[in-house]
Amino acid sequence: MTASVVALDKDLAAGRAVLATEAAGLRALADSLDGDFGRAVALLAAARGRLVVSGMGKSGHIARKVAATLASTGTPALFVHPAEASHGDLGMVVPGDALLLLSNSGETAERADLIDHARRFGLPLVAITASARSTLAAAADVVLVLPDASEACPLGLAPTTSTTMQLALGDALAVALLTRRGFGQADFRQFHPGGRLGTRLKRVRDLMHAGEAMPLATPDTAMDAALLVMTEKRFGCLGIVRGDGRLIGMVTDGDLRRAMGPDLLRRRVGEIMTPAPRTIGPEALAAEALRLMNDGTRPITSLFVVDAGRVPLGILHIHDLLRAGVA
Repeated sequence: MTASVVALDKDLAAGRAVLATEAAGLRALADSLDGDFGRAVALLAAARGRLVVSGMGKSGHIARKVAATLASTGTPALFVHPAEASHGDLGMVVPGDALLLLSNSGETAERADLIDHARRFGLPLVAITASARSTLAAAADVVLVLPDASEACPLGLAPTTSTTMQLALGDALAVALLTRRGFGQADFRQFHPGGRLGTRLKRVRDLMHAGEAMPLATPDTAMDAALLVMTEKRFGCLGIVRGDGRLIGMVTDGDLRRAMGPDLLRRRVGEIMTPAPRTIGPEALAAEALRLMNDGTRPITSLFVVDAGRVPLGILHIHDLLRAGVA
């Protein structure tokens, strides 16, 4: 066995040991959650202002991420560095706010002014710490105690398992607050308008063509007139509506090919239309429209957007999804 193979085996063993140790810490954390977690969620949800998240060192890095997750899931939040708080940033923490402080030991000196500020103004304070008897725990309204778990660092010194548990507990609080507030997909899209995630969360109504842009005709329309409408509107299809405005069928390029014959132009669109075509509602996600277009054995390139009574509100083409970055 070569030295490089031996080194690789040792590397894999070290990596797997870290993941196993941290996974064990997360299992212990999940088993340790009790009524204090629910009380923390209720306390933070009741805050009229923002949730101020803070931590020092590695806990500070975790606190920044927790604040970002909270803010993106419906809980207004910001990170305040505990050392900078003592030099003017306490002005960012105002009545109505609540605090979430992270510290493994619970004895970080730089956090003292934040704690004093919270107590002076009666701000709700939730602590995440491994020490239930620490100064931070004693000052907090609710303490979420991390279970006793070995650090993944073989020296037992570098914060590894402890910061993983802090991060996971911050995520748990964010998701519990999200659920309590009824934060949905539409809200999520509002906070994530950029990137591929934002495009896939676009609504059909944001992309559809409405009004005069829709290619529509009645069942008794002659095919020569119908072809003129299809050519003018450039969607490669024609929606067929009856007298009350309800969509009852659709004529596509494929229908035209199948009906091709010497009498085609003298026929009525109701004779060759595909009845009960696939449709979608205006509030559906654009990603759902893409799925419907590709569904089944016969993919389609256009969908009519209809209301609950199947009255057309607009039309959506696959090119609209391509331009939006959904397809």
